[in-house]
Amino acid sequence: MTAKTITISPQLADSIALALLQIGAIALRPQEPFTWTSGLKAPIYCDNRLTISYPATRELIADAFVSIIREHYPDAEVIAGAATGGIPHAAWVAQKLNLPMIYVRDKAKGHGKQNMIEGVLKPGQKTIVIEDLISTGGSSLKVAQAVQAAGAEALGVLGIFSYQFEKAKQAFEEAGIPFETLTNYSTLLAVALREGSIREQDMAVLKAWRENPAEYGK
Repeated sequence: MTAKTITISPQLADSIALALLQIGAIALRPQEPFTWTSGLKAPIYCDNRLTISYPATRELIADAFVSIIREHYPDAEVIAGAATGGIPHAAWVAQKLNLPMIYVRDKAKGHGKQNMIEGVLKPGQKTIVIEDLISTGGSSLKVAQAVQAAGAEALGVLGIFSYQFEKAKQAFEEAGIPFETLTNYSTLLAVALREGSIREQDMAVLKAWRENPAEYGK
């Protein structure tokens, strides 16, 4: 599959990054790093699930997704939410586009029909995956590949935010699945600096983390 070239306007990326900062969905602590579930230290913590509690922010995000899908994926037939953070956003997008929605679990249920995909997905249906956060790309690709394994076509993955790890870019390229996010780490840093959330002297630390997250804090 040839990757699509999708250009997110700087104004839109800025406005979404600002909204995420303002509601606390993303926090930056370069001097007092967070510890992620994986055990890695990081100067950033992202919890985009908070967006569901802020109508203006979730509307901004949904409208942005809808605009991208209408322009770049007009033949989309199904909207798939990645469990769990992508599910509510997929629902709002599907409603706005009047399209069917499904969601994809991180693993199949251990009982009943043992579904990994919930909802109706027919073979050949062109599907867009909605994700709240793209980190290394592994979990997002797992969703897209589950769609493909069901006989449907994963047109691409759209997320709210990306850390812009090179590992994610390579993983999507190897899988042949396009992806794009509404805003990203570089944009976030620029907005945070402008708004006074971080200082100029913090920038070197924040940029170094993205380039080599595994070594950060050691």
